[in-house]
Amino acid sequence: MTIWVNEQLDPMGIVYSCIACCDEKQAQDCHQSFQRNLTEIQKQQGWVAILRTVESWDDVPVSALKLN
Repeated sequence: MTIWVNEQLDPMGIVYSCIACCDEKQAQDCHQSFQRNLTEIQKQQGWVAILRTVESWDDVPVSALKLN
């Protein structure tokens, strides 16, 4: 099983928000939303939006909103 994990990280690498799901289209849409919601100032400060995959729910951050 592939689980898509969307994360917004602050300049210190701390997870600000995280959403995980098994639907690739939903994950791509969420990632685009995360990127659009970052202001230019946040990007300059080092905020990033990351989309990655994991193989187990055990590898998803505890703080994630998990969508099935």
